[in-house]
Amino acid sequence: MQKMNPYIYLFALGHLASDWAQGAIPALLPYFIAAFKLNYQDAATLIFANILLSSFMQPIFGYYSDKISKPWFIPAGPLLCGICITIIGFSSSYWVIFFASMMCGVGSAIFHPEAALMVNGISGERKGQAMGTFSVGGNAGFALGPMVAGFCAYAFSIHGLIIFGIINTVIAAIIYINMSKVLSLAKNYEQKALADHPDDVRQNDWKSFGELTVVILARSIGFSLCNTFIPIYWVDVLHSDAASGSFALTILFTLGAVITFVGGVLADRFGYIRIMRAAFLCMVPAMFFFTNSHNIWVSTFLLVPVAFSLFAPYSPIVILGQSYLSKNVGFASGVTLGLSATLGGLVAPVVGWGADNWGIIPALQILWITGLAGAIFSFIVPKPHHLT
Repeated sequence: MQKMNPYIYLFALGHLASDWAQGAIPALLPYFIAAFKLNYQDAATLIFANILLSSFMQPIFGYYSDKISKPWFIPAGPLLCGICITIIGFSSSYWVIFFASMMCGVGSAIFHPEAALMVNGISGERKGQAMGTFSVGGNAGFALGPMVAGFCAYAFSIHGLIIFGIINTVIAAIIYINMSKVLSLAKNYEQKALADHPDDVRQNDWKSFGELTVVILARSIGFSLCNTFIPIYWVDVLHSDAASGSFALTILFTLGAVITFVGGVLADRFGYIRIMRAAFLCMVPAMFFFTNSHNIWVSTFLLVPVAFSLFAPYSPIVILGQSYLSKNVGFASGVTLGLSATLGGLVAPVVGWGADNWGIIPALQILWITGLAGAIFSFIVPKPHHLT
């Protein structure tokens, strides 16, 4: 089997730059609650702002990428994300923070579909490992973002968020400089694939993709709500401090970075469907016990199965989506890669409203319920003819 293309690491770096900015916002919620006297619903609405345009724009950008590819979207996304987090660090207005959070989501929407399309184009036979490596960059970003943002907000100075703008600008420049080489390489891979499989006709299986969308939504709700409410849960339920809540997110996404890569490798070997099903079967008990824990050590330990359930199916879902919509890989990437990390954020304000009225623990029971729905549909989704 061929070696993995080294340019995958470049896109993983861009993924890190995009998602560490995304990961910074939930870690800052306790800071915003204290500084602006927000309730849970108002705080969760900042996540909603971050997710709103991103959730609707990623499939649109993905569809657009299928028609007319715009590779400059790849460096533009991390650049916009970094600038928006910098603005948050220097703003004293809730509505400016709301707008910056929203535009950070737009930066994410610009990056993900085009980058995933490019990774698919240069990954060759090792699609699971390549997508896993690419996804590790995002998960590493979500792990690093809360830690850096938490340090800036609670230990150093909120103005220190300028570091996101500086580093993202450098990474965006590196990607932009190398894009011509990547495009040439992608063209060579496409020509080779056509020569090796001249009779291969691309077709879209919308029914199977629709069934997979339920799985995507279930994972997205789990991902987004954990990302939003773990820092708050650590403070208000486990009676720890805000820095510990940010560190809990870092633990989750550090585990996620490792599990995502391993999940991609295992999917190449044992099958994408099998790994996805195993993850969702784990999600139901993991989320049930996690959302009913009152002990900080138990909750920290439960981050391990929670991380497995959220991150092991990440690469398999993306590859399956791209396989079902082989004529619209960019659109499939926008839905699977992008929305699997964002769509669930649309329900965050509703869960925040529930937490205000009934408490955090009752509101978060939605996590294991949606996990059950995802598990059911993971067994309904059929195997693509050339994947397992």
